[in-house]
Amino acid sequence: MQKITPFLWFDDNAEEAANFYVSVFKNSKILSVTRQQKDGPHPEGATFTVSFQLDGQEFAALNGGPHFIFTEAISLFVNCETQEEVDELWEKLTEGGEESRCGWLRDKYGLSWQIIPTILGELLQDKDPTKSGRVMQAMLQMSKIDIKALQQAYDAA
Repeated sequence: MQKITPFLWFDDNAEEAANFYVSVFKNSKILSVTRQQKDGPHPEGATFTVSFQLDGQEFAALNGGPHFIFTEAISLFVNCETQEEVDELWEKLTEGGEESRCGWLRDKYGLSWQIIPTILGELLQDKDPTKSGRVMQAMLQMSKIDIKALQQAYDAA
Protein backbone atom coordinates (compact mmCIF):
# COMPACT_ATOMS: atom_id res chain seq x y z
CA MET A 1 0.00 0.00 0.00
CA GLN A 2 1.34 3.43 -0.90
CA LYS A 3 1.75 5.93 1.92
CA ILE A 4 -0.12 8.85 0.31
CA THR A 5 -3.24 8.36 -1.82
CA PRO A 6 -5.01 11.24 -3.58
CA PHE A 7 -8.63 11.25 -2.41
CA LEU A 8 -11.11 12.81 -4.84
CA TRP A 9 -14.53 14.12 -3.80
CA PHE A 10 -17.28 13.78 -6.38
CA ASP A 11 -20.94 14.72 -6.10
CA ASP A 12 -22.47 11.39 -7.16
CA ASN A 13 -20.42 10.06 -10.09
CA ALA A 14 -17.21 8.73 -8.51
CA GLU A 15 -17.59 5.27 -10.03
CA GLU A 16 -18.31 6.69 -13.50
CA ALA A 17 -15.27 8.98 -13.24
CA ALA A 18 -13.00 6.17 -12.01
CA ASN A 19 -14.11 3.93 -14.88
CA PHE A 20 -13.42 6.76 -17.31
CA TYR A 21 -9.92 7.41 -15.93
CA VAL A 22 -9.12 3.68 -15.99
CA SER A 23 -10.13 3.62 -19.68
CA VAL A 24 -7.83 6.56 -20.48
CA PHE A 25 -4.60 5.39 -18.84
CA LYS A 26 -2.72 2.19 -19.61
CA ASN A 27 -1.96 -0.25 -16.79
CA SER A 28 -4.98 0.92 -14.81
CA LYS A 29 -7.78 -0.82 -12.96
CA ILE A 30 -10.59 -0.52 -10.46
CA LEU A 31 -9.40 -2.00 -7.17
CA SER A 32 -12.65 -1.93 -5.18
CA VAL A 33 -16.08 -0.35 -4.95
CA THR A 34 -17.81 0.15 -1.62
CA ARG A 35 -21.59 0.26 -1.80
CA GLN A 36 -23.81 2.11 0.64
CA GLN A 37 -25.32 -0.08 3.35
CA LYS A 38 -28.63 0.55 5.09
CA ASP A 39 -29.02 3.76 7.06
CA GLY A 40 -26.27 5.63 5.22
CA PRO A 41 -26.23 9.04 3.55
CA HIS A 42 -26.96 7.51 0.11
CA PRO A 43 -29.57 5.03 -1.13
CA GLU A 44 -28.76 1.45 -0.23
CA GLY A 45 -26.52 -0.13 -2.90
CA ALA A 46 -25.33 3.21 -4.32
CA THR A 47 -21.60 3.69 -4.81
CA PHE A 48 -19.99 5.25 -1.76
CA THR A 49 -16.24 4.95 -2.48
CA VAL A 50 -14.06 3.65 -5.31
CA SER A 51 -10.41 2.68 -5.13
CA PHE A 52 -8.59 2.62 -8.43
CA GLN A 53 -5.13 2.63 -9.92
CA LEU A 54 -3.85 4.75 -12.81
CA ASP A 55 -0.56 3.46 -14.19
CA GLY A 56 0.43 2.18 -10.74
CA GLN A 57 -0.72 5.24 -8.75
CA GLU A 58 -3.58 4.52 -6.36
CA PHE A 59 -6.51 6.92 -5.95
CA ALA A 60 -9.65 6.93 -3.88
CA ALA A 61 -12.91 8.56 -4.91
CA LEU A 62 -15.93 9.40 -2.76
CA ASN A 63 -19.51 10.26 -3.64
CA GLY A 64 -19.71 13.00 -1.04
CA GLY A 65 -22.44 15.21 -2.48
CA PRO A 66 -22.39 18.70 -3.96
CA HIS A 67 -20.65 20.42 -1.04
CA PHE A 68 -17.22 20.72 -2.70
CA ILE A 69 -16.02 21.02 -6.29
CA PHE A 70 -12.63 20.70 -7.93
CA THR A 71 -10.57 23.81 -8.67
CA GLU A 72 -7.26 24.37 -10.43
CA ALA A 73 -5.70 24.71 -6.97
CA ILE A 74 -4.89 21.02 -7.38
CA SER A 75 -4.17 19.17 -10.61
CA LEU A 76 -2.84 15.81 -11.68
CA PHE A 77 0.49 16.13 -13.51
CA VAL A 78 1.11 13.52 -16.22
CA ASN A 79 4.63 13.07 -17.62
CA CYS A 80 4.46 12.16 -21.31
CA GLU A 81 7.38 10.82 -23.33
CA THR A 82 6.05 11.51 -26.84
CA GLN A 83 3.81 13.91 -28.72
CA GLU A 84 1.55 10.98 -29.53
CA GLU A 85 1.01 10.38 -25.81
CA VAL A 86 0.33 14.09 -25.22
CA ASP A 87 -2.14 14.14 -28.13
CA GLU A 88 -3.97 10.98 -27.05
CA LEU A 89 -4.38 12.02 -23.41
CA TRP A 90 -5.33 15.59 -24.37
CA GLU A 91 -8.02 14.37 -26.75
CA LYS A 92 -9.52 11.90 -24.28
CA LEU A 93 -9.40 14.15 -21.21
CA THR A 94 -10.73 17.29 -22.92
CA GLU A 95 -13.74 15.46 -24.40
CA GLY A 96 -16.65 17.04 -22.57
CA GLY A 97 -14.19 19.20 -20.59
CA GLU A 98 -12.22 22.27 -21.49
CA GLU A 99 -8.74 23.26 -22.59
CA SER A 100 -6.72 25.75 -20.62
CA ARG A 101 -3.18 27.13 -21.07
CA CYS A 102 0.31 25.67 -20.82
CA GLY A 103 -0.72 22.00 -20.90
CA TRP A 104 -3.56 22.35 -18.39
CA LEU A 105 -7.09 21.09 -18.97
CA ARG A 106 -10.21 20.36 -17.01
CA ASP A 107 -11.96 17.05 -17.70
CA LYS A 108 -15.72 16.49 -17.88
CA TYR A 109 -15.80 15.82 -14.13
CA GLY A 110 -14.10 19.14 -13.32
CA LEU A 111 -10.73 17.64 -12.36
CA SER A 112 -7.68 19.57 -13.60
CA TRP A 113 -4.81 17.81 -15.35
CA GLN A 114 -1.42 18.89 -16.65
CA ILE A 115 -0.42 16.89 -19.72
CA ILE A 116 3.28 17.68 -19.96
CA PRO A 117 6.03 16.19 -22.13
CA THR A 118 9.13 15.31 -20.13
CA ILE A 119 11.29 17.31 -22.52
CA LEU A 120 9.60 20.54 -21.41
CA GLY A 121 11.24 20.35 -17.99
CA GLU A 122 14.58 19.50 -19.54
CA LEU A 123 14.44 22.48 -21.92
CA LEU A 124 13.25 24.88 -19.23
CA GLN A 125 16.15 23.84 -16.98
CA ASP A 126 18.80 24.48 -19.62
CA LYS A 127 21.77 26.45 -18.27
CA ASP A 128 21.47 28.93 -21.15
CA PRO A 129 18.80 31.41 -19.98
CA THR A 130 18.22 32.62 -23.54
CA LYS A 131 17.29 29.13 -24.73
CA SER A 132 15.16 28.31 -21.70
CA GLY A 133 13.51 31.73 -21.96
CA ARG A 134 12.51 31.08 -25.57
CA VAL A 135 11.03 27.73 -24.54
CA MET A 136 9.07 29.43 -21.73
CA GLN A 137 7.70 32.05 -24.12
CA ALA A 138 6.68 29.35 -26.61
CA MET A 139 4.96 27.32 -23.90
CA LEU A 140 3.04 30.36 -22.64
CA GLN A 141 1.39 30.62 -26.07
CA MET A 142 0.18 27.00 -26.08
CA SER A 143 -2.85 25.17 -24.80
CA LYS A 144 -1.81 21.60 -25.63
CA ILE A 145 1.99 21.37 -25.51
CA ASP A 146 3.67 20.91 -28.88
CA ILE A 147 7.09 19.25 -28.52
CA LYS A 148 8.25 20.22 -32.03
CA ALA A 149 7.43 23.90 -31.42
CA LEU A 150 9.27 23.78 -28.07
CA GLN A 151 12.33 22.28 -29.73
CA GLN A 152 12.19 24.90 -32.51
CA ALA A 153 12.07 27.69 -29.91
CA TYR A 154 15.00 26.10 -28.09
CA ASP A 155 17.08 25.74 -31.29
CA ALA A 156 16.28 29.23 -32.68
CA ALA A 157 19.33 31.38 -33.23
